[in-house]
Amino acid sequence: MNDQLLVATRKGLFILHHHRDGRWQTAETHFLGEPVSMALVDPRDDTLYAALNLGHFGVKLWRRRAGAAEWEPCAVPVYPPQPDPLPEPLPDHPPAAPWSLQQIWALEPGGSDQPGVLWAGTIPGGLFRSDDGGDSWTLNRPLWDRPERTEWFGGGYDAPGIHSICVDPRDSRHLTLAVSCGGVWQSHDDGASWDCTSAGMEADYMPPERREDPNIQDPHRMVQCAGTPETLWVQHHNGIFRSSDGGAQWQRLFAQPSSFGFAVAVHPLEPDTAWFVPAVKDVCRVPVDARFVVTRTQDGGASFEPLDDGLPSPPAYDLVYRHGLAVDATGLRLAMGSTTGGLWLTEDGGEHWQCLSAHLPPIYCVRFG
Repeated sequence: MNDQLLVATRKGLFILHHHRDGRWQTAETHFLGEPVSMALVDPRDDTLYAALNLGHFGVKLWRRRAGAAEWEPCAVPVYPPQPDPLPEPLPDHPPAAPWSLQQIWALEPGGSDQPGVLWAGTIPGGLFRSDDGGDSWTLNRPLWDRPERTEWFGGGYDAPGIHSICVDPRDSRHLTLAVSCGGVWQSHDDGASWDCTSAGMEADYMPPERREDPNIQDPHRMVQCAGTPETLWVQHHNGIFRSSDGGAQWQRLFAQPSSFGFAVAVHPLEPDTAWFVPAVKDVCRVPVDARFVVTRTQDGGASFEPLDDGLPSPPAYDLVYRHGLAVDATGLRLAMGSTTGGLWLTEDGGEHWQCLSAHLPPIYCVRFG
């Protein structure tokens, strides 16, 4: 069971430790006052990474090796020179985003057989690989040069972004990505070639003739069941989707009080169990009827139950971002952080929640380590 919780916020990185008496307490605070967009503990060597988005001062990446007291700067992904001029945008599409790093939106380790390999998903939609623990980065050109990428567009941000990277635990060469807005993409050869695998997803925001276009889907977050990697779950802009065949086909599911949201977590051993945080869709983006709940399915999406024991009583307007919900290796302990600075934890799969803090800065990401 993981006894460390990373909480990346608009005003710093907070690390909580679990004590033997059951208490969780903030043990470390780093980068106070600075926006931390992503954090990671590499399970292969316990190195800690933190990605910062400093706006005018750019994107930064820091690393703290296991046992070390100090952080050290890493390289950040750098895009190659941008062609001049860029191709004209397609009809009804915004101009192409500049070839310049705006944010590290996903950071994942490679497989256990790939020491030093890291994958970074970025805005404006580039996938980068490091083979040396963040000392250097290379843009994955086979994905970046796909002609379909010219149709990608921004969802939560002006430019498209890769926010979810799943490395198959059985085969490190098998990668599955989710792009907002650009659908789901897979490689079976370590990124040398890619296929768009969004069949079955539906984009209600598009004209009828393009509603099922796989390349313009808006997955908000995608997760893979570690014990049954063929099962993937997606919280999409237009609902909840599940695949039981490795993403070849997706099934749309409907939940109450809403199928809209940003976060999803899947049980690491039980592929039919997943958690979501519902909200009112589009411009509103607050809990339905101001009732803040987590919904859980234990039957593959055939039914959903709302869980709110220990969560704020109505009216509550907490929103949980894409990376604001995490589950540990047991499938029983989950952590959740909201845009209003609330942090909750459950030790029994969501049946009961305890508030660890109600006064943190807006939370971007929670991860066990």
